[in-house]
Amino acid sequence: MVIGGKDAAKLFGIAIIACCAVFVCTLFLNYQLDIVTIKDAVATEAGMAVYTAQVSMGKVTCAVTGGCLAATAIVMLLFYVKNYIDTHGANLGLLKALGYANGTLAKHFWVFGLSVFVGCMVGYGTGFAYLPRFYQLQNAEGYLPAVSVRFHPLLTCLLVLVPAAFYSLTAVLYAAHRLKRPVLDLLKERPQERTRRHGKERPDASFLGELRKNVLRSKKSVVFFVAFSAFCFSAMTQMSFSMKKLASDTFAWMIITIGLILAFTTLLLSLSAVVHANAKTVAMLRVFGYSQAECRRAVLGGYRPVSYVGFALGTLYQYLLLKLMVTIVFAEVDAIPNYSFDFTAFVISLAAFLVSYEAMLFYYGERIKKTPLKSVMQEN
Repeated sequence: MVIGGKDAAKLFGIAIIACCAVFVCTLFLNYQLDIVTIKDAVATEAGMAVYTAQVSMGKVTCAVTGGCLAATAIVMLLFYVKNYIDTHGANLGLLKALGYANGTLAKHFWVFGLSVFVGCMVGYGTGFAYLPRFYQLQNAEGYLPAVSVRFHPLLTCLLVLVPAAFYSLTAVLYAAHRLKRPVLDLLKERPQERTRRHGKERPDASFLGELRKNVLRSKKSVVFFVAFSAFCFSAMTQMSFSMKKLASDTFAWMIITIGLILAFTTLLLSLSAVVHANAKTVAMLRVFGYSQAECRRAVLGGYRPVSYVGFALGTLYQYLLLKLMVTIVFAEVDAIPNYSFDFTAFVISLAAFLVSYEAMLFYYGERIKKTPLKSVMQEN
């Protein structure tokens, strides 16, 4: 099994997510391991309160941020394994017809874990290089003794090698499951069908409206990624405004950079998959005289409310997380100001999101317009 350049490029999104997750975990976990060495040297009550708060903040940040990104990377990995099998079914079916077992074919999917390894390596290296500056920011008020940066081999293994091995094994097992299909279905690149219970169709439902719903139902993983991209944009941009008051400008820039990278990378890959998967549908619509705007609404319009839900969830998430940090984790630290919902940051973030998202929809709407009509005649 050979993974071409286009297929490898699609794994870039997984590498980005892994990089961001490991970068954040490297900062806080390495600091957790080093800060315990100065616990006995903390002489003041205020210093001990800061120490306890930073330990708690590190645990919460790694659990929430790292866990969320790790789960998203798994969903994206399974999505790309499924997509690879669906688009290369003819080759895989031919190999099965020649006598290759499912396990023999599936074991080659370990290479999908390489994207996780690359992302983890970059995230860990970048995070470790940033540690001296991060340690200074953590003790900017001087409540704690100086903490020296130390290298922890076990942490390196847990953040780089273990995730790569786990994701490679996950890709192999899922590929083996997806390959348990009749050879003819693979040769014809026929998607695996599931028995579904359809509700009663409304007699007044429009064709384009039903098509829009079918586009959403056919790619549930893409629905998740679109919502996740809006979630990242909303949570990270609004959180960055608050971080200027609660922490520092450096923290604010770090958060908004990670958020925007995650949001745009995920959205680009998601909409690209939607346009590619519905190329023949769009070409057929154009043959029957539907306008460019109608094609764009039918294929991409259904994701607009999904993105709004993701944005709302991101707003709620960042508010609850920061409220938790200020009122519980840092409750005994006098230097931390009170936190309340920043309506100005919400308006600015929402306006920026609407402009950015609509620009992306317009761009991919133009790509839809360039769909070749001859693709209608290409049957597997």
